[in-house]
Amino acid sequence: MTRYRLVIEYDGGPFQGWQRQANGLGVQEVLEDAVFAFCGERTRVYGAGRTDAGVHALGQVAHVDIEKQVVGDTVRRALNFHLKAHPVSVLEAQAVAEDFHARFDAVRRRYLYRILNRGPAPTLDLNRVWHVPVPLDAPAMHAAAQHLLGEHDFTTFRAQMCQARSPVKTLDRLDVRQEGDEIRITAEARSFLHHQVRNLVGTLRLVGEGKWTAADLRAALVARDRAAGGPTAPPWGLYLVSVDYA
Repeated sequence: MTRYRLVIEYDGGPFQGWQRQANGLGVQEVLEDAVFAFCGERTRVYGAGRTDAGVHALGQVAHVDIEKQVVGDTVRRALNFHLKAHPVSVLEAQAVAEDFHARFDAVRRRYLYRILNRGPAPTLDLNRVWHVPVPLDAPAMHAAAQHLLGEHDFTTFRAQMCQARSPVKTLDRLDVRQEGDEIRITAEARSFLHHQVRNLVGTLRLVGEGKWTAADLRAALVARDRAAGGPTAPPWGLYLVSVDYA
C-alpha cells in the first residue's frame, strides 16, 4: 500500500462541493471513481479543505492509498485520463509517508476571492468572479481588513451550519488589492470556519461602497453574532489557491 499526495485543480461550477454527496456530484466522488477505473480499488480520497458548491481550486491537496505498485507520475496520468469528462485535473501525484494526512497536517491554507468591479458583466470569467458594478474603494477595504488579523472569535463571520468545535481562529493575512478592473482579496490561516472567507468578503464590500467604516467592521467582529455581519459573497469568486505543510 502506498499513500500518494495529490495536488488538484478544478472548476467548482458543476459540483456540489468537495465532498461526496447524496444529492449531487462532489469532486471527491469523481476522483475516487477515477482511482477505481485505474486500478479497481475502492478507496477514499481525503482533501485538505472541504470547498463549497461552486468554489474553485487551483491547488487543493488530497491523499489516497493505492495497493497497486506504481510511480507517482503514472498515478497522475492515469487519474487525468479517467477524469476527462470532468473539469478536474491532477497536477501532481507523489508518494509520501504513510502517516501523511492532507487535512490534519496542513499548517496554512490560502484562498483568493476575485471581484470584477466594472459596469459590464463578465463573459470569459462568467461564474469565476463576483461581478460588482458599483465602484468599490479597495484601499479602504484593505485598511479595514487589517482590524481582523490575529486570533479572534469569528462567530459573526461563521455559517450557522458550521461544524467547527470553536469559532476562534487566527487570521494571518487578509489583503485587498486592485488590479485593473479586478479586486483581489487574499486570505491565509491555518484553518477557516464554514463560509468565513465569503462572509468576510461580503462584509468588506459594504466598506468598499462607503456604507460601513473600519469601526463598523470591528464592532461587527466584537458582536460575535452572524446577524451583525454583512452578506455572504457568492461561491463562484472563491478559489482555494494552495495548502502548505511543515
